[in-house]
Amino acid sequence: MFKNLLLPLGISIFLGVCQSLSAAESAIIKYHIFQGSVSVSELKQLSETGELAPALAAQLKMANQKPEEFRKILNRRVAVDAVFLSKFLNSFFGESLLDYAAEIVHTPNRAASRQALRGSLVTSALNDNEIQIIEVLDNYPTSEVHVDGNRLLDLINQIESVLKKMPRLPF
Repeated sequence: MFKNLLLPLGISIFLGVCQSLSAAESAIIKYHIFQGSVSVSELKQLSETGELAPALAAQLKMANQKPEEFRKILNRRVAVDAVFLSKFLNSFFGESLLDYAAEIVHTPNRAASRQALRGSLVTSALNDNEIQIIEVLDNYPTSEVHVDGNRLLDLINQIESVLKKMPRLPF
């Protein structure tokens, strides 16, 4: 039993160390035909305090997105055990989910998006056994992360649905 926990725990610790060395500084968020860059720190400010930086306010207005709704999306919590998540995301089904998710949240050139997203998701779940989009963006291992804002809520719902339906498989 103890051996089964070592690999996911080791991966999680490694990802946590790597995350502190390199984390997303900006997010390129696309809504319909509008695409804009926003700093992850401004997204965190909105998420944590509800305060809206002027540049982010302008971008949300152009995208016809209500700040309160966007804040809810950033803060939506999905409960999941970090070790289970690590094992699941390294399974066939987990990699399929990551491939779908990497169409919505990805690296600038779309290379290694699956791996980047896996690391970000597991790192996000480490401290509190839950994931939030704001944590995933903050823990993303590249300086820039691209997000399809039109599909972000669908992604959260899909992840939550899959994780709730998954039995506690012995990976």
